[in-house]
Amino acid sequence: MDLSDSFRIVNLVVGVIMILGGISQFFHASIQSIVIGVYVIIFGACVGLLEFQIPPQVSRYASFMFSFIGRGIFYLFIGSILLSDHWTRYVAGSIIGLVGIGYVGLEFVPSIEPPANMREADQGWGAEQV
Repeated sequence: MDLSDSFRIVNLVVGVIMILGGISQFFHASIQSIVIGVYVIIFGACVGLLEFQIPPQVSRYASFMFSFIGRGIFYLFIGSILLSDHWTRYVAGSIIGLVGIGYVGLEFVPSIEPPANMREADQGWGAEQV
């Protein structure tokens, strides 16, 4: 069963929600919320861009983004960061967190394979080219 397009759409939607959640951090500005907002916007842009092009540095230094469980835990982390203060952040954080829980669950379903962009960069643990 090939669900690559579905995963691509979900990841793009999560990237957009991350960017919107990061922008919402600026509404009640404090130093902490501005820093969190900037990081969440950067992470959202990176998640979206990974669906179109995979730089070699990403597969080397952020290899967790190329497995269901790694991406799921990352989404749970970002979702939990966004859960604060205003309903827009609660909605964004909850959606991202639920997608993260779904990805963690997909790791344990052998009939569903990772999408093509996750398989291409997966070199396995410690498989550096010399």
